[in-house]
Amino acid sequence: MMLTSTLGRYFFVRYVITTFWFLMGIFSLVFIIDFSEMSARLSDLPGYTILGGLVLTTFRVPAILQQTVPFVALFSAMAALISLNRRYELVVTRAAGISAWQFLQPFALGAFLFGILTIVAINPLAAWGAKQSETIQATWNGGKGASTALSIPWLRQKNGDDDTIIGARAVQDEGTTLLNVTAIHFDRQGGIVLRQDADSASLKDGYWLLNNVVETRAGELQKRLATVELPTRLKADFVQESFGKADSIPFFELPRKIAVARSFGFPTNGLKTQFHSLLSLPLLLVAMTLIAASVSLKFSRFNQSRSVILGGILSGFVLYVVTVLIKAFGSSGVVPPFVAAWLPVVVAMALGSTILLHQEDG
Repeated sequence: MMLTSTLGRYFFVRYVITTFWFLMGIFSLVFIIDFSEMSARLSDLPGYTILGGLVLTTFRVPAILQQTVPFVALFSAMAALISLNRRYELVVTRAAGISAWQFLQPFALGAFLFGILTIVAINPLAAWGAKQSETIQATWNGGKGASTALSIPWLRQKNGDDDTIIGARAVQDEGTTLLNVTAIHFDRQGGIVLRQDADSASLKDGYWLLNNVVETRAGELQKRLATVELPTRLKADFVQESFGKADSIPFFELPRKIAVARSFGFPTNGLKTQFHSLLSLPLLLVAMTLIAASVSLKFSRFNQSRSVILGGILSGFVLYVVTVLIKAFGSSGVVPPFVAAWLPVVVAMALGSTILLHQEDG
């Protein structure tokens, strides 16, 4: 078999080395750009330091790098195949009676394993890094900004006769820790009876623990308290589902999050779409490899113009845009999540295979 032969291992190693250097190059580029942009935006905060900025950028880069994985797979396959073709290694391979479908197997395997690596390593690292970066930013500005994108900016809870609305300027730990908190209490008639402003609030078992609290009642002087326990029936899973984003959840936690969201009556389209998108990623990278092969295999032998290579890049870009667009439809419920995640992959693999069949087999 080609995959276990010496030549197959050689092609596989060439693909892995090319992919590694592309990843390092994109990582460096993203790091420099993000650090420059982030420094200009956050350098005025009292807690900002250059070392802290470097650490923050390091935490942020995996999430950005994860978005570039399909393009890394496309460019890596194109670069590796063009390099082999220009050195006549693919010509010798064909002369030995090995078809394109055979010597493309190591590249397809490399792309598939790259997708699995993204799911089990880059994705959890990106989710963890995003949480750490949010925590660092919130610490720098004292909770007066750097809020995550919230799906529900205010939480409302009822506990006996007490009806309370809780809001915050910044969120940590998927909503179980709030910064710069305001809690407004209402009576049965809807009138405001108490306002509590706190530096932070942490969700405990059965209550919110407010820290450094200022209580304001109508006709009374403000009262300052170190801590206040605000009773609640809210559970951590409910709050996490209210404030969490699908793309900030690691792949292996998505099935549990989907079950929890369903139990609380939250829409699960976004979570399901994210789960199936990650699940289909290895095959999406294989489809990118087929697209790369369709414009790279005959480059040097037939002296094709650079416009053919540009066409392959544009094809990969269009595939990526269509994938993101249909994913948005799946998250909004317009298209079933399973269809939204897998349809672009199936169509891309079919088109790539058809083009290769036409080029190689007539």
